[in-house]
Amino acid sequence: MIDVCLPRGGKKLIENVVRNAKVPVIETGSGVCHLYVDEFADLDMAAKIAENAKIQRPSVCNAIECVVVHSKVAAEFLPKLEATFAGRVKMHADERAYEILKNTVVEPVETTADHNCLVVPATDADFDNEYLDYECCIKVVDSIEEAISYINSHNTKHSESIISESRANTRLFQSMIDASCVYVNASTRFTDGGEFGFGAELGISTQKLHARGPMGIKVLTTTKYLIDGEGQIR
Repeated sequence: MIDVCLPRGGKKLIENVVRNAKVPVIETGSGVCHLYVDEFADLDMAAKIAENAKIQRPSVCNAIECVVVHSKVAAEFLPKLEATFAGRVKMHADERAYEILKNTVVEPVETTADHNCLVVPATDADFDNEYLDYECCIKVVDSIEEAISYINSHNTKHSESIISESRANTRLFQSMIDASCVYVNASTRFTDGGEFGFGAELGISTQKLHARGPMGIKVLTTTKYLIDGEGQIR
């Protein structure tokens, strides 16, 4: 009697339904989202977007969990990012990012929780983690191709964003990243049924078929063909 199941809730609930359901399931929710700061990025814009995408509402699936930075701008951008995040976000930095950030002294913007100006070395597990909190990873790469490969290996096919003034790089990123929503110079927080004009959101599908991305009621409808004839044969 049930055509499809669309679980809404925590990660454990969704995994349990996917594992045990006897009917098709539209898997939603899990969002290990990335923000890639390209070598041609407007760094002030990148810091502002990172702040929105991480801090505005960190407990939702379209918040970023990792900031990927091109090595050519890392030395300039990462202290700027720390100044933006200071006192609010705990940063799990890879080896190169940690070397840049560990000696950076920044006065906290706020003194909330225990994340005040905290930068720690990242572990391998950190880069697959959906924190849903005031925490994120920092990864330094040497090319856009490396960024694309890294993101495709660690994301959940939800939402990804590139900050860049290079049209060639933004188009490459959008064409090669495997995700339901791929942004250019914008926050991943826009991934939402209401924001996309689909009405009340049923979820955000990370599958490829039959629905992908933000879902409104339309994606749960089906098609029935009614054909009237006058004796036609084939």
